[in-house]
Amino acid sequence: MTSITPTRLSDGRELIYFDAHEDSAARHRDAAATRDTRGLPPRGAAGTARFDALSGEWVAVAAHRQSRTHLPPADQCPLCPTTPANRSEIPASDYEVVVFENRFSSFGPDLGGLPETPGWGTTATASGRCEVVAFDSAHEGSFGSLSPERARTVIDAWAHRTEALSAMPGIKQVFCFENRGADIGVTLLHPHGQIYAYPFIPPRAATLAARAAAFFEASGGRQTLMGHALAAERSAGDRMVLEGKHFSAFVPFAARWPIEVHLVPHRQVADLAGLTDEERNELTTVYLELLGRLDALYPTPTPYIAAWQQAPIDDGLRPASYLHLQLTSPRRAADKLKFLAGSEAAMGAFINDTTPETVAEALRRATPATNAAAVSARKDHA
Repeated sequence: MTSITPTRLSDGRELIYFDAHEDSAARHRDAAATRDTRGLPPRGAAGTARFDALSGEWVAVAAHRQSRTHLPPADQCPLCPTTPANRSEIPASDYEVVVFENRFSSFGPDLGGLPETPGWGTTATASGRCEVVAFDSAHEGSFGSLSPERARTVIDAWAHRTEALSAMPGIKQVFCFENRGADIGVTLLHPHGQIYAYPFIPPRAATLAARAAAFFEASGGRQTLMGHALAAERSAGDRMVLEGKHFSAFVPFAARWPIEVHLVPHRQVADLAGLTDEERNELTTVYLELLGRLDALYPTPTPYIAAWQQAPIDDGLRPASYLHLQLTSPRRAADKLKFLAGSEAAMGAFINDTTPETVAEALRRATPATNAAAVSARKDHA
């Protein structure tokens, strides 16, 4: 069972240790051993959210993020354990998994709703919360290079934070994700992910939720859209990548990205917090294998965005919503990336340079490296 130990950083931000081992948890319960001695100044005010009346979408304006840490050397990494020479964001001398409020937050720290009837010129506080999830104390790697035990602890942390953030005032969507690779635009190389708790339902999530709700209603509440898609993909077979007892992974029929895989539970569940222990155990195994196959496609690690699509916090949308991971990469060849140019960036009309069936076949044939070999490869290409 994962132990959960909350504390506070010197500027008041919350930090939570997640430990699978009691000795680690005991150390983190020692307030003196985990006290942040940096004496940080008080947190600044939240940014703003502006309403785009032309699209009906909210845009966060967070100019304070311009000063955030950008690709520091390893001995100055803010996600490594604290040492006398590097007093980092994590005051403990070692840790398993840590979640803390982002110092350079796009949303929050204020909580609350947005105006119900915005129009042109509407500006509001960018309320919400942004958290960083440090997957491991080691500086090299990513989720795919974690041990199964450590990956399982991260999944427990995602589930815990999803439930906690969903209960906060004004939150409409909780989004867990990992950006991996410089080509994606990461600003810290330490293995980590993020969690955004939005005060609105973001455009992509809103589209998925609306489509799911319409399908659910048309079926008389008997079928979900993702459940239908999963059954169709498993029946067709040519885009399947992995199949387990509780989870399957497939390249979707209308994939947008050169590499795109959906990892879907066989049981409809709204979010990560709703997964059973048995489902979380298999998710650990299947997800690590999927990431291993992704990195086996080319000689160097593949950049990706791992995006957990969870149900919006809306009683009308949750019954039709279906948790799933959307794993995407712009890598279209060993030495080529797909850039979002005119059609995609300006019109939102994607043009895929690969075929879903070919990508699925390549992933099925890929042989994942062991975790130790994967970590070594990432060190070599850091």
